[in-house]
Amino acid sequence: MTQANFRPVEEQLAYLKKGVAEVVPEAELRAKLEKSLKTGKPLRVKLGVDPTAPDIHLGHTVVIRKLKHFQEMGHTAIFLIGDFTAMIGDPTGQSETRPPLSGEQVKANAETYLEQVFKILDPQKTQVKYNSKWLGKLTPQDIIKLSAYPLARMLEREDFRSRLAAAQESARIQSVFQSPEEYTTQLTRQSFSMPSAKKVSPLKRQASISMHELLYPLFQAYDSVALEADVELGATEQKFNLLMGREIQREYGQESQVCMMMPILVGLDGQRKMSKSLGNYVGITEAPGEMFGKLMSIPDELMWSYWELATDSPAEAIRDRKNAVEAGLIRPMDEKIHLASTIVEDFHGAAAARSAFANFQRVFQFRQAPEELKKISLAAGQYPLLEVLKQTKMASSRSDAERLIKQGAVELDGGVVKDVKHVVNLLKGNAWVLRVGKKKFIELVGT
Repeated sequence: MTQANFRPVEEQLAYLKKGVAEVVPEAELRAKLEKSLKTGKPLRVKLGVDPTAPDIHLGHTVVIRKLKHFQEMGHTAIFLIGDFTAMIGDPTGQSETRPPLSGEQVKANAETYLEQVFKILDPQKTQVKYNSKWLGKLTPQDIIKLSAYPLARMLEREDFRSRLAAAQESARIQSVFQSPEEYTTQLTRQSFSMPSAKKVSPLKRQASISMHELLYPLFQAYDSVALEADVELGATEQKFNLLMGREIQREYGQESQVCMMMPILVGLDGQRKMSKSLGNYVGITEAPGEMFGKLMSIPDELMWSYWELATDSPAEAIRDRKNAVEAGLIRPMDEKIHLASTIVEDFHGAAAARSAFANFQRVFQFRQAPEELKKISLAAGQYPLLEVLKQTKMASSRSDAERLIKQGAVELDGGVVKDVKHVVNLLKGNAWVLRVGKKKFIELVGT
């Protein structure tokens, strides 16, 4: 890497700080960039991810995209797969101990993670590392040295502090004269073989803290030592773990990393963190039309954070578009279409984005059926519409189906049906297009 490969420091800073919630400390980031420019040596930028689930959604991509930005500036992008730490479980933001994952689960998830991550990162310029390579080799002496960290500092974490308080309250209420085996949680028994632990009903202390959880931030910090990281990326909720990396690096005689924290992406509901469990997410492997439709459903005021966190659009361009919308020069609907098209193109290509937009227009703006319909075959005959809606899962129950019909939300071949006693006459070889609401379509085919 030569000096000519790097852009001026001010230009790098402006691009790298886009959408960032906090840099600790920012002065050190500038100093590291200046040194990098002077020596021609790229910064080593680390992003660690525990593959606890097989799929990635748009919220996960916020920090991955920031790693891409460093990559584009000529720096070394290190994508660290926490195959060792995933078997512990990150306690960040958790009110109880995470269920452990098996090595097989971690390996399977890691493979799908990489396929999805490389939709954003350049695979040819990305270093992929696995922390089992060094964490799995730590000796008891190494772990003792690493664990020489003040417990009081560890318990400064809000999640640990609140869980400890809950456990103490539980202990006050319950008998304190219990055998040590009763404190061994079922989760710990699953993770580690403990022959001395009797098979007793686990104490219901979901809020208590297990010893192995205290090791998690230390192991994450040691990752930075093993990788000699100059910068570590993470979400704002990961701040404690990232800052611990700075301290542990100093203990091991290294220069401390800079910590760069990214905001949490709000989900489609406009209120809560994007999460698959909450159903307010956009999966990056979802079909282009599905992705486009979901993005069009976000509240107008959320567009700007999506532009900032989920695209590579420059901050100046986002500001100009926002001003144009506020001035009435661009309609919010048109701006949202632009945003949805940009994100879909990012993951599926320009042709898929154009097709998704055209399909959106057909369904939502022109109220036509999409080009590709899900087909459901039924034996030829006569069916009460209420039963059809329930059987095809277009309604959750007969009462739900009745409600939809009365609201005028049900159409057959483009005609609104308001009679709850309507009967569908399905002939062999014939088909009906059934629509419920704005975007639910199926084709009923008689067999």
